[in-house]
Amino acid sequence: MNDITVILNGFKRPEYIGEQVKSILNQTIKPKEIWLWINPDGEHVFPDEIDGVDVIVKSSRNFKYHARFSLALLAKTKYVAFFDDDTIPGKKWFENCIGTSKTYEDKCILGGVGIVFTGLQHYNQHIRFGWPEPSNEPKEVDFVGHAWFFNKDLLKALWLEPPISLDNAEDMQLSFLAKKYFNIPTICPPHPQDDKDLWSSLKAWEYGTGPKASSWGSVVPERIFLGDRTAILHQCIKNGWKLLMFNQ
Repeated sequence: MNDITVILNGFKRPEYIGEQVKSILNQTIKPKEIWLWINPDGEHVFPDEIDGVDVIVKSSRNFKYHARFSLALLAKTKYVAFFDDDTIPGKKWFENCIGTSKTYEDKCILGGVGIVFTGLQHYNQHIRFGWPEPSNEPKEVDFVGHAWFFNKDLLKALWLEPPISLDNAEDMQLSFLAKKYFNIPTICPPHPQDDKDLWSSLKAWEYGTGPKASSWGSVVPERIFLGDRTAILHQCIKNGWKLLMFNQ
């Protein structure tokens, strides 16, 4: 069953694209196609052709995080999968996602790092699941990031309200609107410590840190980046996001 379109996001890490594509092609469940959206940054250059990539879209403007999700609207597969440019999945990640998705009758948003808020004063008041905190069981969370996987029909949720910000927090808005309009939960699939083939990301601690990471302040200082996410969190709650902590 290769009913998956993969959407990759190119920006500041062209050095990882070959390894990332290889890890996706090496999945136990193969994708139908791999598409790459490239945002310009004036410094890093991606080749015009990349082995294993079926579609390359080079934008003349940096449309940041939402662009890859808009591109996925054109996919014709049952599932869509997304990866940040520092994310190298284990070879059973798609297998893990499809198994978890079917447990929820394909009515869930899945992702590689799950966030559960524990307070509302600042975005950093949360706990994480996935590769930062391995687990043998799926975990319901408030939202996910780093990698996403879900039934393409759920993609429409992201566009049911105008984006609170086009510069940040598409991850929060996707889970917020899926929950608000369809009561769709967001789930972090199992990341067992003894089987990293199932993991969403094998090199996150190595590739996801440093000045190229958005949250590390390469473009926007970290305090501003996280401050923006705190403001967006509060706006989502004002607009109707029912966080898990509200159920306690």
